[in-house]
Amino acid sequence: MSEYNFPVRVYYEDTDAGGIVYYANYLKFMERARTEWLRSMGVDQPTLMREQRLMFVVVSTDVKYLKPARFDDLLNVSCRVVSITRTSLSFVQEIRREDGEGELLVSGTVKAACVDADRLRPRAIPAKMLEEFV
Repeated sequence: MSEYNFPVRVYYEDTDAGGIVYYANYLKFMERARTEWLRSMGVDQPTLMREQRLMFVVVSTDVKYLKPARFDDLLNVSCRVVSITRTSLSFVQEIRREDGEGELLVSGTVKAACVDADRLRPRAIPAKMLEEFV
C-alpha cells in the first residue's frame, strides 16, 4: 500500500498563544490528508453518503508530538494504509517539516470505520472500493 502525501501551510489561525501549532490542529491536518487520499482513489464522500448511505468515521487515534510546527511552516502530511478489515481502515500518518530535511514533527495511527450514515452502525466497505485500497 503506497503512501499518500499532502502539503499543508501553517496559518496564524492554526497556532496557539505561544506561536506553535495547537495540538488538536495536527489531527485536522491528518484528516485533510486522509480525505484527499480517498479523493485520489476516486471516492467522493458526499456522493458515497448520498447514494450509498455510507460514511467513514474515526474510531481511534494514537498521536505522538515530537517537535512543534510554527506559523508559515510548510508541512508534508503523509498517510499510508497499514491494515484493512471488512469494515475499517488503519493508517500510519506522519507530519514532517518541508525544509529540505523533512524533520519528523508528529506521528500517529488512525483507525476509521465504515458506517451506515443513518444508524451509525458498522457496514462493510464496498468490494470495489476495497480493491482500490489494496
